[in-house]
Amino acid sequence: MDWQVLTRELSLYLESQVRVGLFGSGVGLSMVLGFGVAYACYYLSSIAKKPQLVTSNDRFCRFLEEYCPVVTETYYPTIWCWEGRVQTLLRPFITSRPQVQYRNELIKTADGGQISLDWFDNNDSLYYPDASTRPTVLLLPGLTGTSKESYILHMIHQSETLGYRCVVFNNRGISGEDLLTPRTYCASNTEDLETVVHYVHNLHPLAPLMAAGVSMGGHRQMLEKSCDIDLVMKARSIREFDKQFTSVMFGYRTVDDYYEDASPCRRLKSVGVPVLCLNSVDDVFSPAHAIPVETAKQNENVALVLTSCGGHIGFLEGIWPRKCTYMDRVFKQFVQAVFEHGNKIFSM
Repeated sequence: MDWQVLTRELSLYLESQVRVGLFGSGVGLSMVLGFGVAYACYYLSSIAKKPQLVTSNDRFCRFLEEYCPVVTETYYPTIWCWEGRVQTLLRPFITSRPQVQYRNELIKTADGGQISLDWFDNNDSLYYPDASTRPTVLLLPGLTGTSKESYILHMIHQSETLGYRCVVFNNRGISGEDLLTPRTYCASNTEDLETVVHYVHNLHPLAPLMAAGVSMGGHRQMLEKSCDIDLVMKARSIREFDKQFTSVMFGYRTVDDYYEDASPCRRLKSVGVPVLCLNSVDDVFSPAHAIPVETAKQNENVALVLTSCGGHIGFLEGIWPRKCTYMDRVFKQFVQAVFEHGNKIFSM
């Protein structure tokens, strides 16, 4: 279809039918409506698209199509802010912040540090009244994120409606607790996560457990023991910060050594349980060329859902995206699918 011809014909029709504006010509209205039609045509043909589902496992693919159909449906980004950087910037200000009452717990680590866990026990769950077997979702906030982030609150709200329990893993030193050792966290280190997984599982050994992570403050006196804080504070980019702080703290020779070790390309081949990864190809932090598609195809436990728009933790949809995003819907359907039908993929 020739959209230019359609737009021109519609404009001529509207101009002949509607009398508004100076001298009743209707030209202004027809121009506005013509532009609107052209924009709508561009949006429907170039912006609103079905995500790309990448997996080498036909069984995993069929599982997602049946129990998590949102990953095969057309994603309609918010029509007035579909661009990746705009979605990334606006989401924290547009989306609502559901009220969540946490129960905080501090647990010790082997090196003398401590980790803050925020629990949403969901003791009013109608679907799983027995706390010992209530499914548990371990939530992992992104870089500098805590249990107070809007996307975490929305994930808990989605879990609450399904009757699940949630626990948020706050990385060391960023949620108000004291930093007891000169160590925070980085993308390549999983010791604290392993500690939390074992702790949560041992608390509720009969309860199914799965994790959902998003993206990737400390106290100065403690951190000065391992790096030059004055130099760190002069950093003007993420790479400079990682060079002066992260790579030094975790003993990497160079920042490139840290990035190579932290790259998901090195981890995907060893993934042993089914994992679903949602990423937008216009993500400003993880763009299309950095997504390890070919590596993911080499592991039957990995599935990628790649949307054309969404930015970084954006995925806004609807005219005014306050209560639910595309990411929320993917999260809800996949969590429910795993807890209720997981035997169909875990028996692969």
